[in-house]
Amino acid sequence: MKNDEELLTAEAVDTVDSPDDAEASAEPTTVAATPPDRPAGPLRRVLQGAARFWVVIVLITALAVTGGVTAWLYVNQYRPDQATGSAAADSALNAAKDGTVALLSYSPETLNEDFTNAKTHLTGDFLNYYNQFTEQIVTPAATKKSVKTTAAIVNAAVAELHPESAVVLVFLNQTTTSTENPDGSFSTSAVKVGLTKVGDAWLISSFDPV
Repeated sequence: MKNDEELLTAEAVDTVDSPDDAEASAEPTTVAATPPDRPAGPLRRVLQGAARFWVVIVLITALAVTGGVTAWLYVNQYRPDQATGSAAADSALNAAKDGTVALLSYSPETLNEDFTNAKTHLTGDFLNYYNQFTEQIVTPAATKKSVKTTAAIVNAAVAELHPESAVVLVFLNQTTTSTENPDGSFSTSAVKVGLTKVGDAWLISSFDPV
């Protein structure tokens, strides 16, 4: 830039034809340098590199925010809806019906198998209660008097449904035979079945006649 100014000044001096011209040209002529529109050379590359860096940072931030929003929607909206939707209700309903039949159906010839099957539908304190009840009450009576019971579900409906618990109202018929009553007795009843989510399975945690 300085060389250009000196060159322009020299040309002005060389073109002087008279003293008046010399006096007029006594003051050096300079040309204001016009800054370039874009920085050249290394500076331009530095600025371009910085621009690309910030573009990448903005994109990464946007992706992180989008991922966070998606995760929040899944945890706070989609997942609870899924846990209390129609599929979850059907699963709890079937678990209550299957568990009720398993609890109230047994035969003296297959007591151990029947009790073992029933236990797979139970959890918590109710499982402990069932173990004690079958050992102390049901097994001696069923063995001595050949008690056999068969339960059949008449109807059932979900009364409460939460992500980790549910209550199902079950209506059932039960037929019982024994050596004292070979013709059998027939009864109808309603039971409020409490369920707890254990892993992916609904298990019976309470069983209360209504």
